[in-house]
Amino acid sequence: MTATLIDGKAIANQIKQEVKAELQGLVAKVGRPPGLAVVLVGDDPASASYVRSKRTTCEALGLTSIAHDLDASTDRGTLTGLVRSLNDDDAVDAILVQSPLPPHLDENEIVNLIDPAKDVDGFHPVNVGKLLIGQDSLAPCTPLGVRELLVRSGVETRGAHVVIIGRSMLVGKPLAALLMQKAAGADATVTVCHSRTRNLAEIAQTADILVAAIGRAKYVTADMVRPGAVVIDVGINRVEDPSATRGYRLVGDVDFDAVVEVASKITPVPGGVGPMTVAMLMRNTLLAYRRRCGV
Repeated sequence: MTATLIDGKAIANQIKQEVKAELQGLVAKVGRPPGLAVVLVGDDPASASYVRSKRTTCEALGLTSIAHDLDASTDRGTLTGLVRSLNDDDAVDAILVQSPLPPHLDENEIVNLIDPAKDVDGFHPVNVGKLLIGQDSLAPCTPLGVRELLVRSGVETRGAHVVIIGRSMLVGKPLAALLMQKAAGADATVTVCHSRTRNLAEIAQTADILVAAIGRAKYVTADMVRPGAVVIDVGINRVEDPSATRGYRLVGDVDFDAVVEVASKITPVPGGVGPMTVAMLMRNTLLAYRRRCGV
C-alpha cells in the first residue's frame, strides 16, 4: 500500500481563492480592504523569506500589506511603541510580529501587547484561553491549517484517536485544543506526546491520525505508524545534501520514503502543511477584518 499524498499547496490555493472572492463583496461595503501589518525585526534569512511570502500573498488577494522592517538593534521602547500605534490604527485589522525576535527583545512581552482582536497569529493569552474553552477566537495558523487539510481531504476526525508528537505553543497544544472541541472537523480523542513520553512508539502506533511536530528530521519511522493511519508532517528541517544546489534539502519530522508505504494518506515536505500556514493567515486576517468592521 502506498499512501495518497495530501496536496497542501493545492488546498492552500483553494482557500486563498475563497478569501479573494469573499473580499470582493466586503470591500465595497466597508470602503477599504483589510490591512495586515507585518513587523520584521532584523535580517534573519528564514524570517525575511516568510515575510516576503506573506506580503506577496496579501497583494495577490487584495489585502493591504503594511510593512515595518526594523533593524536588529531596535530597542524595546521602539518596538513596543510601534505595536501600540498599530493597535490604535483603524486601518490595521491584523498584526503579525515575525518570530524569532533578536535575543534582547522579549517575545512574550510583545505578543501580550498586541490587541487580541488583531492577533492573527493567535498567540495572545486571551486568544489561547478562548480556544481552550471553546469560544470563538483567532487560533494559530499552522494548527488551523492542519485541521483544514484533514477536513478537505475527507479524513474523519469524529471519534478518531489523534496522536500529536510535540507540545509546543505553536503547534502541539493549540492543535490538541482545536481537535478536541465539540465541533465539525474535531470531536477527536487526542493524545499529546513529546520527547519525555514513555513508550512513545507504542502510543504512536495506536493513532488513527498521527501528527509529527517535534522538530527532528525523520523522527517518525515506519514502525511507529499503524497501517492505514493518516500522517500529517508539520516539521521542516534542513539536512545536508551535497547534490542540492544550496547544499541542503528540506525534510519533515517523518521518514517519508518509509512511512508512505504504511500510511493511507500523508503530507509531503515541502508542499504539505507549509503552504497552509500562509493561507490560514489570510483567512484569519479576513476574520479579524469582518469582526472589526461588523460585516
